[in-house]
Amino acid sequence: MTELAPGFLWGASTAPHQIEGNNLNSDFWANEGRVPGMERSGDACDSYHRYREDMQLLADAGLNSYRFGIEWARIEPLPGLVSRAELAHYRRMIETAFELGLTPVVTLHHFTSPLWFAEEGGWLGDRAVDRFRTYVETVAPILEGVEWVVTMNEPNMLAIMIGMARAFQNPQAAGEWQSPTLDNEGPRPQLPAPDVVIGQRLVEAHQAARTVLHERTDAKVGWTVANRAFVARPGAENNKRDLEYVWEDLYLAGSRGDDFVGVQSYSSQWVDLDGIEPHPQHPDNTLVGTAYRPDALGIAVRHTAEVTGGLPILITENGIATGDDTRRIAYTGEALEHLGKAIADGADVRGYLHWSLLDNYEWGHWAPTFGLVEVDRETFERRPKPSLYWLGETARRGRI
Repeated sequence: MTELAPGFLWGASTAPHQIEGNNLNSDFWANEGRVPGMERSGDACDSYHRYREDMQLLADAGLNSYRFGIEWARIEPLPGLVSRAELAHYRRMIETAFELGLTPVVTLHHFTSPLWFAEEGGWLGDRAVDRFRTYVETVAPILEGVEWVVTMNEPNMLAIMIGMARAFQNPQAAGEWQSPTLDNEGPRPQLPAPDVVIGQRLVEAHQAARTVLHERTDAKVGWTVANRAFVARPGAENNKRDLEYVWEDLYLAGSRGDDFVGVQSYSSQWVDLDGIEPHPQHPDNTLVGTAYRPDALGIAVRHTAEVTGGLPILITENGIATGDDTRRIAYTGEALEHLGKAIADGADVRGYLHWSLLDNYEWGHWAPTFGLVEVDRETFERRPKPSLYWLGETARRGRI
């Protein structure tokens, strides 16, 4: 058994666009209507109205934390037009978490931006950093009492999604949308690498937001990075290091000066002399085509600790896309074993937040199911899976 830090967080994560529904003023909502192959989010899980029910499920299961997001497109539907009603809505969510004994981990940007922001150039626009800073200044007052704030979710994946969305704006663009979080059937395709120029701009925006939050709140501030958990074939160590910089280390270096960093891990990828190996079909592959690699979480934590010099870590996402909940429990149990070994070896890990609380909208697709809770898309009935209660029992033990 691995002893955990006092106050260790046990919970689950969500993203506002994926669960709230009807995020009408966002760039992603606009793309849902015009990009081939992209399903609509629609009402999603209607968590905009049912957030208390969702939080109650976590609390009743014995978990003590909930990571959820604030939607910029709701707060500022037009430049400079701030919705006080939406600020009050998200403050009620924070207060509900406190009331139910849940520590809120609040994300300020989870892939989606206001449509007007995208139309004026998005993250590469001349005013991008100032626009984001102003949004964070607007939100800061409702974060009173919040201990953990994530400025941005997975900027390395966001850099890919921005590039893909821009490509589909070309009338000559061929093919259908394929979320970078979802793989085709057949051999795993190689994703385009994150755009370094976009990545550098996101680092700048994150650090501007961090300054605001440190000045105006008492929260610990960080961001989350999607970790590919690269493993080198013999002789490919230099290739691995080069790929790690583009995919992860640029963003981990951007965490210097933060209070923590979020690790997000699902699977691992081999690197050979030609680069990232395409992942072959296999009966054990997940519903998103990734390899069944619960050991990836330990790899991700160790790499992050090494690059950041021991910065405190929150596991802000870890999970598996599967329709078999027994397999979800097995994967999560193995992942936690690898996490425990990394902690025993000195990694400073402060919490484990599973992805995801709910089966939800997977960035253009409805088929993959990551949730601890099933959601009926017609009635919005929540049906907790055995994995939710299993994770709650694990949390109650307080050890891995």
